[in-house]
Amino acid sequence: MPALVALIFVTAVWGVTFVQVKDAVAIYPLFAFLAVRFAIATGTLALPAARRVRALGRSGVAGGAFLGLLLAAGYALQTAGLERTTVSSTGFITGMYVVLTPLIALLLYRARIGLAAWAGVVVATAGLAMLSGIHAGSASGDLLVLAAAAVYSLQIVLMERYAPRFDPLAFTFVEMASAFLGLLVVALALGDLGVPRGWTVWGALLVTGVFASALGYLVQTWAQRRTSATRTALAFTMEPVWTAFFGYTLAGDRLGALGWGGCAVIMAGIVLAEPAAAAVLAGKLDTLRLRFSQ
Repeated sequence: MPALVALIFVTAVWGVTFVQVKDAVAIYPLFAFLAVRFAIATGTLALPAARRVRALGRSGVAGGAFLGLLLAAGYALQTAGLERTTVSSTGFITGMYVVLTPLIALLLYRARIGLAAWAGVVVATAGLAMLSGIHAGSASGDLLVLAAAAVYSLQIVLMERYAPRFDPLAFTFVEMASAFLGLLVVALALGDLGVPRGWTVWGALLVTGVFASALGYLVQTWAQRRTSATRTALAFTMEPVWTAFFGYTLAGDRLGALGWGGCAVIMAGIVLAEPAAAAVLAGKLDTLRLRFSQ
């Protein structure tokens, strides 16, 4: 139960940051914002985690670095999409990573996918089509966020491979550092890196860097060692709900009947696919446990 509560709290933090990030990247370059965000996340974990990195070994460091680069790519795509579309649309489309998780597992591990998962894909796709038809959003922004959701689903599937094997603090630190370095290279290449100014930018950087990134992914890694894949997936369905709530109350999102209907249909698809996604992850995790115990 504590792991489930912690995950739900993390999804609430992730939900409110959509509003903050949209405001921040309107006045500060996207890749510079993300680079500073992950620099703060890396610095937050550096002191307690640095001595524990050596225990990860080469495979742990390599795995953390790869997942960190995936996070960097996912956040770059998501934030670019958020610049172009609404907060609520971004949240619900991001939530499609739950629907995409069984498909990613199918491609990587040839995992079996049940009828419920396929039904969830069809329903969520219909909701996405409805959402893309509203004037408040942007088709290009929605597609960028959808690409980010695919990257996140890949990260979650791979996390099930690494979470049981490595120290969560050290592994998360390597993830954050890798994401920071990848984003820093891009920001420097674009010539965007500069000193952030104003509370709008700094407030978003502190909340996203410390709570949404460093502590958020640390809690995710910690929780996935202590709770079932079903409960993890259940907690993650709350992220689009929180995002819609904060988008409506803080960002003034007004999507109309078609837009909110599309959000509801996407949510229905996520709920349909949830048990299948969790079963795929649980099955893969059991296989890996058997393999590494031999």
